Amino acid sequence: MQDFIKNLPKLAKDKHNENKKFFDRLKKKPPKNLDYIMQDLHEQEFERTDCLQCANCCKTTGPLFTDKDIERISKHFKLKPQQFINQYLRIDEDNDYVLQNLPCTFLGEDNYCSIYDVRPKACSEFPHTDRKRFQQISHLTLKNVAICPAAFNIVEEMKKCIK
Repeated sequence: MQDFIKNLPKLAKDKHNENKKFFDRLKKKPPKNLDYIMQDLHEQEFERTDCLQCANCCKTTGPLFTDKDIERISKHFKLKPQQFINQYLRIDEDNDYVLQNLPCTFLGEDNYCSIYDVRPKACSEFPHTDRKRFQQISHLTLKNVAICPAAFNIVEEMKKCIK
């Protein structure tokens, strides 16, 4: 698994043009049953993939924190939202709240998340491969295949299923 993760950025880069063309075609004419196909591919992949063996998303990228996320997580820590923001977050170039540092502050040595039950929505939905109207987030998926082995595998299977 670690070798695959290490090679993932290069694999994704090698497949980028192919994937971009595929997603451009998918956006123009998505199959009527795309949501069902994606749900199946997502479920099949996550029966084989154990995120605790990887946690590359937590090590290399940070989620966006919504106001609801901040409210929920700060309550978990018994902090005021502004205290939580000051301690853990910063505002990025898109004016979104993101982590001050990577890897994620809440990721343990064992790849477990210390705030798993209250984690940000972006974390709980990652890699977003089971989202409805999947074709609308292809730009995000193109980025995620370089980070997430499961997303990479799902896209490769998609290309076989959807001609």
